[in-house]
Amino acid sequence: MSVGGKYNKSSIQSRYRPEIDGLRAFAVVAVIINHFNKEILPNGYLGVDIFFVISGFVITSSLYQRPSKNFKDFISRFYERRVKRLVPALSIFVLIMSIAICLFNPEPILSLRTGLTALFGLSNLYLIKQSTDYFAQSTDLNVFTHTWSLGVEEQFYILFPFLIWFSGFGRQTKNGVRNLFLIVGGLTIASLIAFLYLYQTNQPSAYFLMPTRFWEMASGCLLFIGFLKRSSIEQILEKVPPLLVLSLIVGVMYLPMSKATISTVTVVTLSVVLIASLKKRTAAYTFFTNPRVVYIGLISYSLYLWHWGILSISRWTIGIYWWSVPIQVVLIIGLAIASYRYIERPIRKGNWFGERWKTLALSGGLLITLSGGLIALGRPLKGRIYLGKELQCIPFQYETCSSADRPHQVVTPFIRETQIQRNECLLYKGPMTTEVMELCTVLPKVKNFPNIFIAGSSYSHHFSPVFEDLRNEFGIGISMITTAGCDLDQLLINEKTNDDCRKSNKNKITFIEKNAKEGDILFTTITDTSKFDKGSVEKITEIARNKNMNVVYLTPIPKWERLNPGFDDICKSVFQIQWYRPKRTINCSTYSEIDRNVYEKKENHTLDVLKKIERTYPNFHVFPIHEFLCDSSKCPSHINGIRLYRDNDGHISIYAAKQYFSSEIRSFLLHRKLIEKSNP
Repeated sequence: MSVGGKYNKSSIQSRYRPEIDGLRAFAVVAVIINHFNKEILPNGYLGVDIFFVISGFVITSSLYQRPSKNFKDFISRFYERRVKRLVPALSIFVLIMSIAICLFNPEPILSLRTGLTALFGLSNLYLIKQSTDYFAQSTDLNVFTHTWSLGVEEQFYILFPFLIWFSGFGRQTKNGVRNLFLIVGGLTIASLIAFLYLYQTNQPSAYFLMPTRFWEMASGCLLFIGFLKRSSIEQILEKVPPLLVLSLIVGVMYLPMSKATISTVTVVTLSVVLIASLKKRTAAYTFFTNPRVVYIGLISYSLYLWHWGILSISRWTIGIYWWSVPIQVVLIIGLAIASYRYIERPIRKGNWFGERWKTLALSGGLLITLSGGLIALGRPLKGRIYLGKELQCIPFQYETCSSADRPHQVVTPFIRETQIQRNECLLYKGPMTTEVMELCTVLPKVKNFPNIFIAGSSYSHHFSPVFEDLRNEFGIGISMITTAGCDLDQLLINEKTNDDCRKSNKNKITFIEKNAKEGDILFTTITDTSKFDKGSVEKITEIARNKNMNVVYLTPIPKWERLNPGFDDICKSVFQIQWYRPKRTINCSTYSEIDRNVYEKKENHTLDVLKKIERTYPNFHVFPIHEFLCDSSKCPSHINGIRLYRDNDGHISIYAAKQYFSSEIRSFLLHRKLIEKSNP
């Protein structure tokens, strides 16, 4: 294949382009730099998108005019090449990293399941199921998070050969090239639209799903087809200076995260142009065809596999610091070279098993055997090879540990004070709920002073420092009646929900109706807005109006980081000092943020309904907590360097409640005349 010329027979017989391997080297180095330190190259992860474009181009090129007897011969040859290319190196990597993570993580099940699904090209789907955010810090602790991109490619490889064959492209029919262009072009447009839409509403799906990534690999395919059908396209793109394109790609890698969709589309477009513009006698071509650069491209698959594993294990152990980077780089490169030299290249080039079906069958047997080993590590062998001491309850993220080590039972300053000094606050067990309903009542300092009923889930509970301050200043009474996982607004009248929550909420309402008086306030939060029930909110408001009470609803709390279940426990594991971890190697309170537009689109229905209810009921008041947790463009995890959340599930921290929201809620209640300054 000539660069900058037409595709003739001689060029078809020699399709290897060393500059493509050079471009692979650039992509993998960008990814590795980003994973070492996101501040050096913030959007270096876009190197994966460059890989996708290259894959589409190279796969289409490799299948062009490849002789095949029939569809069975074509498809079996294709899958044999893909299996030999991907499975051996991946299998060895998964085996070694699975053992390694079990040495340092007492709860390795998340990593093991990700590795297990990675063997079958499904880890991207597993990570979506876990609601994983690729940009969240939790992903750093899963040694197999990066295999999502292999899942996307492998799923693309399942679909693509069928498009190649049945379009006629693989059979070299007269209209095969045109048919493939029309089919892939249509799917590319649909995929790009889906990506742009889903990224605003469901970022994990947009990021991890093959259909929303299809357009990137298809772009490489369309580029190759464009060269075949219109040599003028190649001639035009050749005139673009490749160094300029490369500079623009690097520039895009420094755009803010809020421009992620624009950055992705731009990098894919520029990658297409760069592949076309790389021609002989240019500085960029000379650089990308340098033997050392080409070699990095040749080992890029193994580099991609091993770099994440080494960095993830480092975070579980010694950490990543300036002094450790040379050691980690040497280890990554050494393992990648060994993998390429002794696993990838011999298996790809050799014809070890003679018949094709034997290769595929042996590969399947290897995957099944290895899967059994991973399952054994996760169940019967769990903890048997763990090298650390037993996990203990430790202070975590500005909070104290509870006796049960459960977030909703963390003792806040208000609860602690009343339990120990006044003996007026109780954890009420028994008939109220089959679990635990935290019932805490402190009477007003003066009999006719108002009482605030804080009812709902643990999200309501975590505002208790606010009400401690209000009681100290205004002498009001406090009744804290909460149940973890049970919102007040949506579960009262919904008979199909969790029975324990329904009983708990009925008991909460009964308690309020029995003890409330005129001028009291009902305070609650909304957490699970996917089940938001306007009728339930209105019914609670009517109950309060019948008692001449006011109701204060908080708008939904922004969830700034989507995490795998149980990450708090994992983070505590990394937070604890071990002999192999002489100091804490990861800060579980690292800054993160979400786009405010994403939050508002997600919660638009709930926000509109709350506003309408507020206009209808004089005793109903909406406290717009998102206005204080978000600025004009984003909803951050920290303000002025202080974390706003006690955990990674959206509970407000003690510091934020006491130092930040106490004054805001106080001003809100005074402005609405729900409390008065005359109260001592």
